[in-house]
Formats: sequence, structure tokens, C-alpha cells
Amino acid sequence: MSEANKTPHLDPAWGIGTRAIHAGQPPESVTGAVMTPVFQTSTYAQPHPGAWPWEYSRTHNPTRTALQEALAALEGAKHGLCFSSGLAAIDTIIRALPPGASVVCGDDVYGGTYRLFTREWSRFGLNFTFVDTTNPELVIPEGTALVWLESPTNPLLKTSDIRAIAEKAHAVGAKVVVDNTFATPVFQRPLELGADVVMHSTTKYLNGHSDVIGGCILTSDDALAARYAFLQNAVGAVPGPWDCFLVMRGLKTLHVRMERHQASAQAIVAWLQGRPDVARVHYPGFGGMVSFVLKGDLDAATRFVKATHLFTLAESLGGVESLIELPAIMTHASIPAEVRAAIGLDDGLIRLSVGIEDLADLRRDLEGAFAAAAQA
Repeated sequence: MSEANKTPHLDPAWGIGTRAIHAGQPPESVTGAVMTPVFQTSTYAQPHPGAWPWEYSRTHNPTRTALQEALAALEGAKHGLCFSSGLAAIDTIIRALPPGASVVCGDDVYGGTYRLFTREWSRFGLNFTFVDTTNPELVIPEGTALVWLESPTNPLLKTSDIRAIAEKAHAVGAKVVVDNTFATPVFQRPLELGADVVMHSTTKYLNGHSDVIGGCILTSDDALAARYAFLQNAVGAVPGPWDCFLVMRGLKTLHVRMERHQASAQAIVAWLQGRPDVARVHYPGFGGMVSFVLKGDLDAATRFVKATHLFTLAESLGGVESLIELPAIMTHASIPAEVRAAIGLDDGLIRLSVGIEDLADLRRDLEGAFAAAAQA
């Protein structure tokens, strides 16, 4: 039995909200439990040697299988595989490439992705080229094996034409991977736009409660799914059943949470754009992530992020609570300063993960931070 299997409990007419609540999660067959149980076991009794689909929980676990089916259904994928972190999912995708492979990657990506590519996998002969994937004149060179996209990007929130890039990539035989963590399947489903693989940090919006670390890979490519499933088992970077249960719990409110995240973020963006003490605002038009450059220096930006109370100064994003950070010295500190400068990632860029608190309270919190930043 493969963990990258089809979802039996799925009506193709279901909308995203119904899928988030029901896909891959029928009532448990023994007791009728509405919630998928946490199968907290490492191994399984086999009625006959080697002829049982459940062998060992690194390989298969019913709670993990249910989550994989649910996530695949949300992205419209045939196969889903879950990992112990978003970076473990990224590492698996890169590990599946042949030696010496060439990868074209967006120049504005999560610092952990950049660090993994440049400081680890480049040691093994893989070649990474970082480009502005929002450029409509983007050329995918012959011999490229993989195109890595974030759309929106982290932290400048740039969006790429996934369909156009997929067509260019496929013309030279390259696969396209989209990190869809920021958009979520509520706002964007890259497989429908021609991408071959979608990955998420399930830590973020999919879980939504800042209490789990996880990642996933979703694809309808049978060969890729088989390769990723082999690596999932062989390398063993899998999530435990309790982590899977928590992500499934979060999925059930994904669609309603994203509506609130987006509504508050859009209101805050409109407010920020009218402030004379804000130099630039970055927002793709959807979702709950906002970044902006405060007029002044890094010290002013530091005073700003330290002065908030509802916006917690912390890394990560996508939880129900609002978070604030300075990417240049936090999530993207592993990117060299000259590279950050070249892509327009200012030292004073402030990133907001807008939560689902009352909007008026969030605005008051930011008002106080603006006042603190102005005090030299």
C-alpha cells in the first residue's frame, strides 16, 4: 500500500470548504468516530508475514494517510506526501534530482530555502540560478531540470505567471515546483495552472494555530510521487501522528480563516498606503501576508517591531494570531546582505502575518508602533 494513494472519500463536485472538512476523513470504520483517530503506534500486528499493508509507522500510518489524502484533495492532486517540516519536503524534492542537475529558482525566496540550496545541495554538484520569475521575458535555459517558484514570494510578495512559466519549463523538459504556502489552495491551485508539484509548509496556514511543524508535497505525476514516496520512507523525515492530527484539525477551518486573514490584511494595506511614514507597501492583492518599508533606518524599524503587543515579534506566519518580524535579521538573515540588496529586500522591511483578531485592535497596535518608531 502506498501512502501516495487516491482519495476514496471525495466527491469531485465538492467545493474547497467541503473538501477541507471531509476529504480523506470519513468516519472511522470501527467506532464511527467523526474525527480521524491518532494512531499512536510504531508497528502493526501482521496476520501473515509480508502480506499486510501496515508494517511500520515510518512507512505508513493511518493518521498520516488521512492527512495526505485531505491535502491532495485541496490541491486537486492524485498524490500527497507529508514530512516533518517544510524544509524536509523541499529537501526531498531536490534529493530526487539527478546528480549535476540545474535548477532555476526565484530570487526572492524563503531564507531557509536559499540556505538549503546554496550551502548544502550545491556541495553535491547541483547548480542553482536565481532569477526574477516575475519577468515576463524570463528564459528557461535548455538543460534545466527544475524550476522553483514561490508565488507570492517571501518576503516581497511578488507573484509570477505560473501558467506561462510552466509552458516555458515544459518546452525544455523541466518540471515546475510551486511553494504555495502563502497563497494556500483557497486562493491558488498551481497544478491547475500547469505546475507539476506543489509543496507547503503545513506549519503555516494549513495548520493555522502555531502548534505544529510540518510540510507536504502534492502532485499528480505518478513517477514523481513514487520517487518521493521512496525517499519519504528511506530518509524517514516523516511527521508523527499527533502532528498530522493537528494539521487535519486546522484544515477544517482553513477556508473561513483565510477569508478573515485576507479581509483584515486588505484593510491594513489600504491604511498603510495612506500613511506618510511608510515608503512602500508590498501586497499581492490576496491573502494575509503584508510587508512594508518604514521611512527611516533599521533602528526605527526595530523600535516599531518591538513596540507591538497584538502583533507578536516572532518568526513563522499563518497562525490565527498576528505576527511581525524584520526579515533581514530574522527569517532571511542567512541570505548575504549584497544578495538581499540586489533583490530589494531592505534592512528595514517589516513583514506582517495578519491574524484574525479584531481589525480595530490590530490598527491601534500598529498606531502605537508608528509612534514608537518616530521617537529617536
